[in-house]
Amino acid sequence: MFVPRRRPLMRAAMMGGAGYMAGKHAQRSNYREAEQEERLADLEQQQAAPPPAPAQPAAAPAPAAPAAAGGDLVSRLGELKSLLDAGALTQAEFDAAKAKVLQGA
Repeated sequence: MFVPRRRPLMRAAMMGGAGYMAGKHAQRSNYREAEQEERLADLEQQQAAPPPAPAQPAAAPAPAAPAAAGGDLVSRLGELKSLLDAGALTQAEFDAAKAKVLQGA
């Protein structure tokens, strides 16, 4: 009786599996290299960009004089709010100046 040998099939399966794994490894290497190139390009772009301008030091609000009339108090609070909105004052500075204005009233 003739028994077919299975070794040629096993050899082909092993060669195909090895080729698949080699291709997969090469693909992973290409992806890693592309990611690394992208990171390097981003870093170079960040270094080439001009540094942001330093923040202007916030002007301290002038001490509030006691308000003689209610309209003066409202206008002073409006000025402080506009300075806060413009970014000249931080929230903490705004709160402190507002407290001074309200204490003087």
